[in-house]
This record gives sequence, C-alpha cells and structure tokens, in this order.
Amino acid sequence: MSAINIALLGMGTVGTGIVKVLTNNAHSIAQKVGAPVTIKKILVKNPGKARNVTTDAKLVTDFEEILSDPDIKLVAEVMGGEVPAKDYMLAALNAGKHVVTANKDVVAKYGRELFEAAEKSHADFLFEASVGGGIPIIRPLKQCLAANKITEIMGIVNGTTNYMLTKMTNDRMDYAEVLAEAQAKGYAESDPTADVGGFDAARKIAILASIGFGARVTVNDVYIEGITNISIEDIEYAKELGFIIKLLAVAKQDDHGINVRVHPAFVSVNHPLAAVNDVFNAIFVKGDAVGETMFYGRGAGELPTASAVAADIIDVARDIRHNVSSQILCTCFDQKPIYPVSKTESPYYIRLLVEDKPGVLAAIAGAFGAQQVSLHSVIQKRKVEHSTELVLITYRVSDESIRLAMSTLLGMSIVSKVGNVIRVEAEQIS
Repeated sequence: MSAINIALLGMGTVGTGIVKVLTNNAHSIAQKVGAPVTIKKILVKNPGKARNVTTDAKLVTDFEEILSDPDIKLVAEVMGGEVPAKDYMLAALNAGKHVVTANKDVVAKYGRELFEAAEKSHADFLFEASVGGGIPIIRPLKQCLAANKITEIMGIVNGTTNYMLTKMTNDRMDYAEVLAEAQAKGYAESDPTADVGGFDAARKIAILASIGFGARVTVNDVYIEGITNISIEDIEYAKELGFIIKLLAVAKQDDHGINVRVHPAFVSVNHPLAAVNDVFNAIFVKGDAVGETMFYGRGAGELPTASAVAADIIDVARDIRHNVSSQILCTCFDQKPIYPVSKTESPYYIRLLVEDKPGVLAAIAGAFGAQQVSLHSVIQKRKVEHSTELVLITYRVSDESIRLAMSTLLGMSIVSKVGNVIRVEAEQIS
C-alpha cells in the first residue's frame, strides 16, 4: 500500500522524539501497519531554527497548509497548551482527519467536545501519552481491563514532585533546596506551580477516572493539595513510622459515587508505590476481576512520550490501512455523583507544637474525642524552644471530622502551631 501521510503539530521535545522513533523504526512500523508511515508536514513557529534531528518533512508555519492537504490523513498534536492546540485538533477532526495527542490539558478539559467531533466524522481520537508518558495506561483501562468494574486508581503521575520527595527522603534536602535543584536539572519549570501545586496530577487523574469509572470527571471535580508544606520533619517522622511520603493521585468509586483527589500521603513502605522513586511514575489499579495491578515506567521525556504517541499513530494507521475508524471512542457512558472530599475517610498524621506542661495531652485528646476522632498513636519526640512537638496518627476518620477537630485545636491557647496534617494510605489502620 502507498504511504500513510501524517502531520505533526509542534517539533519541540516530544515532536523531535516522534521524528526519531518513526525514522529509526520505519521498517518495522511499516511491517506492523502494512504500509509506510511518513511525516509529510510539521507545523513549527520557526522553520530556520537549528534542531538535533533531520527530517524530509516540510516545515510549515500555517496550520491551513496541513488542514487543506487531502493526502494528510492523521494529525499528531504535540505542541502543548490549550490554545491553539484544542482549536487545531477540533478543526482536524471536523475535516475528517484522525487525531493523536499528548495534551492532558485539552483532553481533561475538552475531551467530550473532541470525542463528539471524532464520532461525527468517523475519525479516531487517541491520547495514550496524555497520562504517564511512555507507560501504557489509557489503552489497558479501555481494552485490557474493560471486563472489570474498576474501584480504585491510585498513582504517582507527576515526575517532578516524585523526584523532589525522593531527594528530600534520601538526602535530607529541604523543600526550597530540592526545588532549586529540580529546576537546574530541567525537571521543574521556572514557575513550578502546576507540578508542586498538584494541578498537573489533577488533570491526569481526571482523565483516568473518567475512563476507569465510565463517567465524566473534570478537573473541577478533583480536590487538590500540593507538596509545598512538606518538611524534613514530616519526612523523618514518616520513616520512623514505616511510611514514605508521596504525592498521590487517587480516584475511588463506591456506592456513594466517585471521589477524586490529589494530595501528599503517607504510603506504607510495603506498598508497591513506595518503591517508585525519582522521575518515575506508577499507576495502581484495582478491579473486581483482575484484583490489583500496577503500571510502572518513565512518565515523561522525549522518547518515552514519543513511544506512546507513535503507538497511537500506528493504531490509527492500521485503521486507515483497513478503511475503518476506532470502535472505542468516549467511554463515559454513565452519570455518577461526585462526592466531596469532606465525606472521604482515612487515617491522618498530625504534627503539633504544644505547651510543655501537665494536662496538655489530655486536653488535646479531649478535643479530638469531641469530634469522634480516635487516636491510634501519639509520639512526643523533641522540644522546640518552650514547646513540645507531638505527632499523632488517628484511626480512620472523615475529612470533615478532622477539619472540625483542627479548628478546635487552633483555638486552644496550649497549641502553638499546627505543623502539618497529612492523610495516611494504610489499610492496617482502620
């Protein structure tokens, strides 16, 4: 069969990786597809810019050159950002072209609109690289695990924060120091808010929850906490108690509906996610038939992300080869309620500075007891000036009860400071 012509939107890190993958593996890809896959045009801002890869594709600056080209059957968007990426993808789909993207921002926010356009035009819309970089997770949720009722998706889906927490844990570096190092190495942006604030992870878990639970979940449904308040003290106490602190993206469904959240958590050292370090990602999935599974690998980078985009390109090229379109489009079939984080339950780690005098512990225990919060353990480790630091682990309790208890504690003269409040992911503390 004659070559299947595609276009790339963007030739930055990921776009360059796609050129490398499709060029270096051209022969085997052609065998797998049944026809050569050729990049005909690439949309760039500056055609004269020096690049570390060569290509026979025509570099263009006007998207219309791609949109109006009848030989281009597939558009791969790797330019990033919402604007104009979303408009370009929508225009391509409306023109009957298949679309592949790595853009989590657009998929999380405009997925429904893009799926509707794809279905109307009988076109494919694939986005494996939008979550987890090179880790296969979108396709397994849609296909390999389709027979399961997925009850939980929990993962480390942001490499920047995982790198930072790993360095804080292993090298005892404080937050500001490790952030500066991550920025120097290119793991963190000059404005790291999307990563350290938890927003990047929130977009990704919204996508995974929508697919896994078969219901529309948006970023606005996700409760978000970042890692900016994590200190060396919290890291050290976690170690002593048998935990590792990770920024988790968590999605669960039960009889009450769906809850989706991103926040730091104490993870047992025995949990598979505790061993996921540096810039690696891992996604833990629980299904009623398969049980527990975990997907692990590099969550970002030129070639890992290009691997996922290229795999989607191959899938679409096969459909073009056989003159069909995807049989799996939007899988958000149901309407399910999103219940607030205040109704979720877990054990909690709480670090307090309190006055060093008799009766203080009893008063604090009374404040917790008034909100039906039971204490699993209390550690008194060190003095800070004229105060004593207390570390408490609660039994499983609602977020609402913890907030009420903390509000009471903040109003007590014996409490100097609330150092931190962090959820604990531990089934053994019930």
